[in-house]
Amino acid sequence: MKEGILNALKGTYGLPSQTIDVKRFGSGHIHKTYRVFAGSESYILQAFNDLVFKYPERISGNQQYLMDYFDPKDLPFSLPLPIVNDKGHFFTDLGGELYRLFPFVNGITKDAIEQADQAERAAEAFAYFILVFLQADAKKLEDTIVHFHDLNKRFEQFDAALKSPKIQPDGITRKMIAFYDGMRELQEKYQAYRLELPLRVTHNDTKINNLIFGEDMEKVNALIDLDTIMAGYVFYDFGDLVRTVACTQDESSLEWDSIQVDMDKYEGLLKGFYGVLGGKLLPQELESLPYGGEMMTLIMGLRFLTDHLNGNVYYQVDYPEQNLHRAQNQAALLRALIGKRGEIEALEDKLKHTLSL
Repeated sequence: MKEGILNALKGTYGLPSQTIDVKRFGSGHIHKTYRVFAGSESYILQAFNDLVFKYPERISGNQQYLMDYFDPKDLPFSLPLPIVNDKGHFFTDLGGELYRLFPFVNGITKDAIEQADQAERAAEAFAYFILVFLQADAKKLEDTIVHFHDLNKRFEQFDAALKSPKIQPDGITRKMIAFYDGMRELQEKYQAYRLELPLRVTHNDTKINNLIFGEDMEKVNALIDLDTIMAGYVFYDFGDLVRTVACTQDESSLEWDSIQVDMDKYEGLLKGFYGVLGGKLLPQELESLPYGGEMMTLIMGLRFLTDHLNGNVYYQVDYPEQNLHRAQNQAALLRALIGKRGEIEALEDKLKHTLSL
């Protein structure tokens, strides 16, 4: 990192005047992230990617609303929001590039978890986030990524790609097109839920690596990556956890026949949400949670397949068919989730009985 930027950051954030050390940190693909060592203090510095997040002022507004709304003692973990600079702003413009500074939280991040109890703790953390803002007016939040989880929009983009594909669809591609086109019943259900369910403050990117666990994985120290906080439905956050935690293979796997639902982890996720939010949400919100797993898997599959049809213009690929293969992966998971509907319903009934809901 350029010395001029480091010197500017010292003054902007009142960091110690002595030499500070900066090292690349984490495995994120959107923002460039660094760990800053300044005297006895440690921070996280991000060079903000405004090509992906085109509305940084919306992120600032949303995060300010959160900061004004809640007491940190209401959460059993840290919610490390950006540190304000000497002008009282979250973002600092240095040479035309935006930077943010965050408090550093000790712990470990994981790209995958191995045990059902870890899945339950992860789900509890995201559920507590929803709980603490349950009475907040979600409509005051602005969309930081427009139509991010809008299934109607994703089908609209898919249909547009079908009309003028940039590639000549082969047999496998046509098979995937037929599969995803046949999932429009989930779109109908989505439209019904939009009329029925209230908007809540949701995280919208509930991947495991957006949690910082304690060293022994027994508790969550912090929930991070707060740029996607927007108004949403509770099933968004539960659904993305299911998609990324309860699948027996990650989304890049080519072992499509091995893709199944890990029901132990799924039960852990359901326990985490029911344990924190049972009795706090409307009954129909709890009932929508399993739908979220199917819908979020469908959305990602549609996005991968649409990008393949458009000539791989959004997601980075290592070879031309990679987005098609990702779509096949998500299709296999979606089939597995649909096939487990009966078992999942039985899990729900058990939890409702246990919690007397």
